[in-house]
Amino acid sequence: MECRWPLVLRFIKGAIHGAILLPVLGHAIFTVIVVILDKHVFDTVGVPPTIIPSLSIVVGLILVFRNQTSYNRFWDGRNCLTTITTALRNLTRTILVSSRNPNGPLSDAEKQDIERTIRLLIAFPYAVKCYLRAEWSTEWGAVSNPNMIADVVRRQEAGGPKQEFLSLLPAGFQAHEADGLGLPLQLTFPIDAFIQRGADRGWYDPPMANQMGNQVSAMIDAYGKMETIKLTPIPVAHLIHQKQVLALFGCVLPFAMVDDMGWWAVPIVCLVIFTLYGIEGIGSQLEDPFGYDKNDIKMDAIVEDERVEIEAILNEWKKLNDLPVDGDDSATNGARNGVRNGTSNGTRNGTHNGTHNGVTNGNVAPREMFIRS
Repeated sequence: MECRWPLVLRFIKGAIHGAILLPVLGHAIFTVIVVILDKHVFDTVGVPPTIIPSLSIVVGLILVFRNQTSYNRFWDGRNCLTTITTALRNLTRTILVSSRNPNGPLSDAEKQDIERTIRLLIAFPYAVKCYLRAEWSTEWGAVSNPNMIADVVRRQEAGGPKQEFLSLLPAGFQAHEADGLGLPLQLTFPIDAFIQRGADRGWYDPPMANQMGNQVSAMIDAYGKMETIKLTPIPVAHLIHQKQVLALFGCVLPFAMVDDMGWWAVPIVCLVIFTLYGIEGIGSQLEDPFGYDKNDIKMDAIVEDERVEIEAILNEWKKLNDLPVDGDDSATNGARNGVRNGTSNGTRNGTHNGTHNGVTNGNVAPREMFIRS
């Protein structure tokens, strides 16, 4: 079991201290200069401390707005990811249970068509994740958010686009992102076409086909909302004013404290600046929740968990339909390694170690998930 420090004692993983170290040091040095001027150069450089309450109200309102806005973006992004995973589960369940010919068994071509569509469903959250992180072939143009720039730089340093889900795409599949078509949207076309083919074959009655189409529409809607969060930063005028107000407040604070507190003004100012810039730094990280920061949405773990889950269901379906089951491939290894390394511990609390990996590896007797036709 991983040993975790109490939250109050954490200063590295998940903490914001590194991002606010320079502002805290800068204001500490400025406060030292103010105290020296007050004690050794001038009779006094202090200002009435009554100015602090009025400035504190303004600073508090600005930080509350920024933090709440950023957290809403984080929470909306997580809800959109949940919408996608829920739609994937519903579509997988409906396709694998209801795709049966009324007049006989499925042909080999039809079975391959079903498996190909399920793999496209698995690929969809990967495509969304890579699109939001610019890990495919698309680069974000005119990026103004420093966190977004840092994410792109980290991706480039990691060696370019990830190949983690290319095996899920059909042979000969060609992306058209260079032409302006996002890969997640492109993947929904063959999925929707499969639903139409299933309706034409008599697998799905009109209400069921319509419901499946609604699930695809929900996936596209969630993807569009996540894209909006990614591409719509906080207005730059608000960011500029917020930074300037914080800096001015930190500069006025020493003058209001130096007469009454002397050298004690230095640690007190550091404490106040640490608190205010810490809140501002948290808002900056949560503004783009799809990146690699410790406080971002754990997209890698969530998407990998969904892949393991659906592949386990698909393998059970293939066993019942006398199809070769995927072996211990690199994708499954990557999912298990991610769980062992703590990548997805927070999402399933070790469920994959005992259940999903057992199903995938064949260590657990297959259960009758589907009724033979």
